[in-house]
Amino acid sequence: MRPDILNPLFAESQTLDGVGPKLAKPLEKLGLTRVKDLAYHLPERFVTRRAIANLDEGAEGEQVIVALTATEHRAARNPGRGPYRVMAQDEVGNMCALTYFGRASYTAKKQLPVGEKRWIAGRLDRYGDMLQIVHPDHVEKDSAAHLARMNEPVYSLSEGLTQPRVAGLVAQSLERLPELPEWIEPGQFEREGWPNWHDALHLAHKDQHEKARDRLAYDELLANSLALLLVRADGRRKRGQPLKGDRSLRDRLDLPFEMTGAQKRSVSEIEGDLQQEAPMLRLLQGDVGAGKTVVALEAMLIAVEAGKQAALLAPTEILARQHFETLRKMAAPTGAEVAILTGRAKGREREGLLMSLLNGDIDILVGTHAIFQDSVTYKDLALVVIDEQHRFGVQQRLALAAKGKRAPHTLAMTATPIPRSLTLAQYGEMDVSRLDELPPGRQAIDTRVVAQERMEDIVSGVERHLATGQQAYWVCPMVRDSETADIAAAEARYASLKERFGDDVVLVHGQLRPEIKDANMERFASGGSKLLIATTVIEVGVDVPSATLMVIEQAERFGLAQLHQLRGRVGRGSEKSVCLLLRGGELSEAGRKRLALMRETQDGFRIAEEDLELRGGGELLGTRQSGEAAFRIANLEQVQKLLPAAHADARLLIDRDGGLTSQRGEAARVLLYLFERDWGVQLLRGG
Repeated sequence: MRPDILNPLFAESQTLDGVGPKLAKPLEKLGLTRVKDLAYHLPERFVTRRAIANLDEGAEGEQVIVALTATEHRAARNPGRGPYRVMAQDEVGNMCALTYFGRASYTAKKQLPVGEKRWIAGRLDRYGDMLQIVHPDHVEKDSAAHLARMNEPVYSLSEGLTQPRVAGLVAQSLERLPELPEWIEPGQFEREGWPNWHDALHLAHKDQHEKARDRLAYDELLANSLALLLVRADGRRKRGQPLKGDRSLRDRLDLPFEMTGAQKRSVSEIEGDLQQEAPMLRLLQGDVGAGKTVVALEAMLIAVEAGKQAALLAPTEILARQHFETLRKMAAPTGAEVAILTGRAKGREREGLLMSLLNGDIDILVGTHAIFQDSVTYKDLALVVIDEQHRFGVQQRLALAAKGKRAPHTLAMTATPIPRSLTLAQYGEMDVSRLDELPPGRQAIDTRVVAQERMEDIVSGVERHLATGQQAYWVCPMVRDSETADIAAAEARYASLKERFGDDVVLVHGQLRPEIKDANMERFASGGSKLLIATTVIEVGVDVPSATLMVIEQAERFGLAQLHQLRGRVGRGSEKSVCLLLRGGELSEAGRKRLALMRETQDGFRIAEEDLELRGGGELLGTRQSGEAAFRIANLEQVQKLLPAAHADARLLIDRDGGLTSQRGEAARVLLYLFERDWGVQLLRGG
C-alpha cells in the first residue's frame, strides 16, 4: 500500500483550482495528470530580465521590462494572416511595435488601450528600422507585478497551455508538498550540501539551483537502483531449479558456422548460472548480427536436456514469428519441439497449443506478451528468454517469471549496445555478457552519405538494384507529412515509389493495423515484394538476408544508435550490402559528426560511446517505444555524475542498514512509492 503521506501528491490534477475537463486534455498530453507530475515538471530554462527606464537602455535580443504607452492599433490587411501590431512609445518618445499573431490579437486589444501606460515584459528585437517585442510575455498596469518575474521559469507546453497557467498550477502543487523523511545516507547528504526534498523542489522552480536539481536527480537514481537491487536480492532468496544439461540435444545441432569466442564465453557463463539454485538473471548484450539467437538456443536446450521447458518472449508478432522460424529450423536436428503463441491464435488452435504446453509436449514456446497471460500454464517452465529487454518493464518480466513451479532462470537480450557507464542505470540488477565479436565471414556494409538533392539518381540506383533480384529497405523519419516541419514521410514516399515500381513496393509503419503491417512484412520477408518503405518500426530484429540495400532518408534526423540498428537490417546474408544515408541541405556540426562516424565504423559499442559524447545531456537511452519510461528528472550528465554514488548508497541500505525495515529504510520505502518503483517493495515479504 502506498504510504498515506504521499496521497496529496497522487491526487489528480483536476483537484487543483482552475483545472476542468478542457484544461485536463493538454495537461494529459504532457503527462501532468497528478499533483506530483506538476511538482516535478521542472523548468526547461529561466528567463532573466532587466528593468530599463527607456528603450535606449535595452540591447537587441535582451529580455527587458519597460513602461510603454500604446499610441495606435494596426490590424493586418488580411485579418488572421498577417500580424496585429500595437504601436507604443516609451517615456522619452522612442517607438516600439508590440506584435501579435493569431488569436493573441484579441488579448492585445484588451490589455493595451490607447493612451494608457503599461509595463511590458518581453524580448526586445528589431524588425526593419523598428524595435519590436513579439508576443510580450506579460503586460501589467503596475510595475510591482513584475518584481517576481525578473528571473522567471520557462516550462514545456502543449497546445492549450500558457506559461502563466502552468506556473500557477505548479505553484499550487508545491503548496501541497508534505514533509517527507530523509532517505539519503546522512554522510552523503552532508558532503553534498543538498537541501531537503521539500526545499529542493521549491528551489528548482525558482532558479538554476544546481544543488537542488542534483538532489532531485539523485532521488530518482537512488529509487531506480534500490528497486533493481531488491529484484536481485529477491531472486537470490528464491529457490530455483538447477539445470544441468547432458549435451544430448546440443551435440545434435548442425550449425553452418563456427561460434565466435564471445558466443562460447557467453554460453559458458550462462551454463554456469543455470547450474546454481539461485535463479539466473543475466543480460546478453550483443551488437547487430553478433549471434544472440544461437546463444539463446543453447541456453534453452540446456533446460530441455534437464527435462524442463523454456519460453522466449518477443516484443512484436513480427519478431516472434521470425524467432520461431529460426529456432524451429536450427533445433530440428535435436528433436526439441518448438511452438509459437501470439494474440492471433484463436479457438481450437489455441486450446490445443495450451494443452500441449501443459502436458509437456512443447519444449520451447516462442511468443509475444500472450505467453504470460493467466490462461497460459506450463508443465515445468525453468528458463525465460526475453528479447529486446528494453521494450519490457520489470513488472512484465516478473509476471512471466511467476509461471514456473519455482522461480525460473531469466536471460534478457538486447541488440542495442549500451555504453558501460550507463549499463548500471538500465540493468543494475543483472549480470552482463557481451557479444563483442561478429561471426567470421560477415562482410562490412558499404556505407555512403549522399545529398538528398540527388533523389533521381538514388531512385534509379534502387531500380538497378531491384533488377538484379535483390531487395531493399527505404526508411523515412515520419509516417505522414507534417504541416509544421519539412520531414520526409513514409506514406508520401510510398506513393511516389509505387508509381515507379508498382506492386513490388510495400509499406510498414506503426500506425497501420497489426494484421496489415504483419502481412506486408511477411510478403517482403518471403520475397513477394522487393522494396519495403518503412519508419523505424523495422529498427530491430527484422531479418531478410536477401535485402542488401538500405536507404535512410534525412539520416541526420536520426540518432547514431538508431542509424546503426537500421543499417544492421542489411548485411545479413553472403552478398555485399550497401547503406545510403541521405542528408538534407543544412547539417549541424553534431549531424555531420554522426554521419562521418557511421561511414568510419560498424562497431556498435564504439558507436554507443560516441553517441553518448555527441548527445551530451540529451535523451538518456534513445527512443524507448514501450516498457519502462526513461528517467524523467535525471539528465545524462547527472546520471554519469551521480549514479555510482546512488547505486553504492542503495547497496549500503540493503547490506548494512537493514533494508527497508530500518528507520532510513522506511524513508526509502516512501521514495520507492514516490517514483513508482514500488514493484521493488512488493517483492519483499510483507511489502
